[in-house]
Amino acid sequence: MRRLAIGLVALVGLAGCGFTPLYGETAVGSSLSRIAVTTQDDRLGYRVREQLEDALGRDGAQAPLWRLETVLEQSRRPLGRRIDDTATRYELTVRGAWILTPTGGGPAVSGVETVTTTYAAADQPFAAIAAQQDGEERAAAELARLIRLDLMRALSARP
Repeated sequence: MRRLAIGLVALVGLAGCGFTPLYGETAVGSSLSRIAVTTQDDRLGYRVREQLEDALGRDGAQAPLWRLETVLEQSRRPLGRRIDDTATRYELTVRGAWILTPTGGGPAVSGVETVTTTYAAADQPFAAIAAQQDGEERAAAELARLIRLDLMRALSARP
């Protein structure tokens, strides 16, 4: 009973201080769907754009309030060596620089995120391609998640 009373007092305190949940209707969460995403025209760019649009909940029925442009750089480094001097794993590092610009004009916000994933090197060609693409997909998903968090921080700091 005492815990319930303390919980109710805490909730009343939060309601009185103007607390707005990050995903609330009047908070940043509702603005994320009005961001148009632009990425480079390659496989990784397509995957990052797809992941970002999903993460932001892009609403194509409404005109965008912001444009998000990303520039992606990826590097692949072999890890571990077999007796025949071939790699057993690869490390994929994706660096994503982003710029968020209001469509109506105003100052832009920018940031950079870096994601690293690893994947196994397979002997069969198809398996090697599938492993590399899986690594790219995981990197794109994590990069989209980090950029989304950056965007939420940036938009919540705006007046």
